[in-house]
Amino acid sequence: MKKRPVDIVVISDVHLGTYGCHAKELLKYMKSIKPKEVILNGDIVDIWQFSKRYFPKSHMKVIKLLLEWVAKGVPVHYITGNHDELLRKFSGNNMGSLSIVNKMVIPLADKKAWIFHGDVFDVTMQHSKWVAKLGAKGYDSLILLNRGINFVSKKMGRGPISMSKKIKNSVKSAVKFINDFEEIAADIAIENGYDYVICGHIHQPEIRKIKTDKGEVTYLNSGDWIENLTALEYHKGKWKLYSYLEDQLVIDHKEDSKEETFVLEKAELFESLLEEFRISGMTQQTK
Repeated sequence: MKKRPVDIVVISDVHLGTYGCHAKELLKYMKSIKPKEVILNGDIVDIWQFSKRYFPKSHMKVIKLLLEWVAKGVPVHYITGNHDELLRKFSGNNMGSLSIVNKMVIPLADKKAWIFHGDVFDVTMQHSKWVAKLGAKGYDSLILLNRGINFVSKKMGRGPISMSKKIKNSVKSAVKFINDFEEIAADIAIENGYDYVICGHIHQPEIRKIKTDKGEVTYLNSGDWIENLTALEYHKGKWKLYSYLEDQLVIDHKEDSKEETFVLEKAELFESLLEEFRISGMTQQTK
């Protein structure tokens, strides 16, 4: 399989060790690319909800592939998030090409990108951490329930639904939180003269320019591997939002086309054989 070259890939909010994590899909994506630099923007391993009883092989394979990249000398930057905040005590440490940091600024051509997880803007995180942890467990349970519903929905020939997305989009306070988060990140980035501000945390994939009376910045969010299955890619001077679900739809469509062509070819061959048998039968009757 030919791997797609990528200058920088940003992955966040994988939540390895939880039921909602789509580790198999992430592994397929990681195996499909050849990155020059990797940025893990927080909540990769969910230490909050870590349990020895649940850590499947697919989750371990993601870690193994990351370590393979490190062994090959690919720079891998692990930016700490709230669910893996225990790693913050190791910030500034390096192990080969692996570095652990709380935030970073990287040059991109003649521009600068400011990268951090984003939980610093979360008031719940700052003042009521136990509420946030309780909410994380509830969210994981909702995702698990959602998977069961989608399994039944698929059997009935219907498309998948996202309960958590519907809740987020329908609750005004949730929509306001996301907008406020993006605006605050943009304001601080503009004040500090950054051209890009890259976050995770809110599980909301996005690339958009934000203008204020003080200037302009490009806000980017890598999304997550719980619901959206997205990542940010920087290649040849341009950012793009990769979506595994959209990519799979294209792959599935191609496979469907191949299968349809195969079925049509078989049907045409069958019809031609019937015609030959019919002509052969008529010839024998004439004789």
